[in-house]
Amino acid sequence: MADITMTMQGTEQIRAVFGEFDRNINLIQKAFSVTIFSRGSEVKIAGDDDLSVAKAEKAVKILCDMFARGETIEEQNVRYAVSMVNDGAEGEIAAISEDCVCVSFTGKPIKPKTVGQKKYCDMIRKNTITFGVGPAGTGKTYLAVALAVTAFKQHQVQRIILTRPAVEAGEKLGFLPGDLQNKVDPYLRPLYDALFDMFGQEAFARNQEKGAIEVAPLAYMRGRTLDDSFIILDEAQNTTREQMKMFLTRLGFNSKMVITGDITQIDLPETKKSGLIEALKVLRNVDDIAQNRFTEKDVVRHKLVQDIVRAYDDYQNNGRKNDR
Repeated sequence: MADITMTMQGTEQIRAVFGEFDRNINLIQKAFSVTIFSRGSEVKIAGDDDLSVAKAEKAVKILCDMFARGETIEEQNVRYAVSMVNDGAEGEIAAISEDCVCVSFTGKPIKPKTVGQKKYCDMIRKNTITFGVGPAGTGKTYLAVALAVTAFKQHQVQRIILTRPAVEAGEKLGFLPGDLQNKVDPYLRPLYDALFDMFGQEAFARNQEKGAIEVAPLAYMRGRTLDDSFIILDEAQNTTREQMKMFLTRLGFNSKMVITGDITQIDLPETKKSGLIEALKVLRNVDDIAQNRFTEKDVVRHKLVQDIVRAYDDYQNNGRKNDR
């Protein structure tokens, strides 16, 4: 039997670290097969072996550091702390929290929550073109929009341009009511939502009216040269080879491009090849073009989203083995 005692800063810190109904600490106990309890200002961790106790202590320390920085401790943070401790990479978490990408309209700081997200943000800042590829819930689009808003507010660019291909996923555009803009707006809604978070609806509408913000289907990009712009192509897995080449060659002077997508969710007809998959291969060795691959560890939505992504990956991998 092994145990260790940690001295906390006070009851407020203990409440935050343990979580409502001990939710946070229960996750750590389950992950490392230890028992954790508090007495006064001390927290005791006990387990069958030194390694499990040491890992649990590291996870608790990560939560203590979050509390000291004034951050809210959520279930996703706890699960990620456990994951990083298991990988022996707990030292990388502090660098993540120091990076404030943007401040939302309501005053909330927007920060990367995983190492993968931090690398993605650094790549966008450093390179002219960045590909962010990975499963749903990894913050690919949201962080790109946050960086675009920061660049716009700091006058590094004059325009923000967000686009995505209007590809149906089960429903036809023609079935939707209204004119062309009404038909494509549902496909662009996630981009609008992100911009509303950063600007607020009034500032967004004002900048959109001036032409400083543009949200449009990919087809509207043809024939243009986009200078002094931060351009984001979302759902890029649904571009054709021709569309992707067309989009990439719109790049103008003093502009950045971010291309996001999930190559496991392609809605193109079987006869069409994804332009994203081809671009990742063609451009992998080109200077000033970076590629960031997210994994299920970077999912920052509900825990079940991470489990769903992992289950689908396992199913597809097993299917490939069976095909052989």
